[in-house]
Amino acid sequence: MISAIWAEDENHLIGNKGTLPWHLPEDLKHFKNLTLGKPIVMGRVTYEGMGKRALPGRQTIVLTQNKNYNPENDQVIVMQTRAEVLAYAETIDELMIIGGQRIFDLFMDVTDKVYLTIIHHQFDGDTWMSASHLSGFEQVSAVKHQKNEKNPYDFSFIEYQRLVAAN
Repeated sequence: MISAIWAEDENHLIGNKGTLPWHLPEDLKHFKNLTLGKPIVMGRVTYEGMGKRALPGRQTIVLTQNKNYNPENDQVIVMQTRAEVLAYAETIDELMIIGGQRIFDLFMDVTDKVYLTIIHHQFDGDTWMSASHLSGFEQVSAVKHQKNEKNPYDFSFIEYQRLVAAN
């Protein structure tokens, strides 16, 4: 199974200069709970925006067209093609696509499940998801959370399932 996980604001914004435009500890905890123990796939820009570090308890895969890319971390696997990632996905239970936007675009047609956090606020940034990314999916759950002393924005965790199984 291939799943995608991302957070976006009310205008589908997901990033600013390779990083998240917000800090929401509860979303980070949610992300960790959903991805722990599962391989995660990200693009080079996302990886570098995270400080070139592998997330503990998850196999980190960086997808880049640069055949000479050095992740500067022996725990990180570098792959160059979508086909290589899809072949790897066949060998495991669930592969998590975590970004950025071009990587989501590359895999949405084969994604089975989406874990989406909507932050009920508008931010400045430079990277947006297309609203059409969720076409072909149905919402299966939604939980709204109110802002609090640690989380400065209202937010919702929403789960989507593909209407028809991906190829």
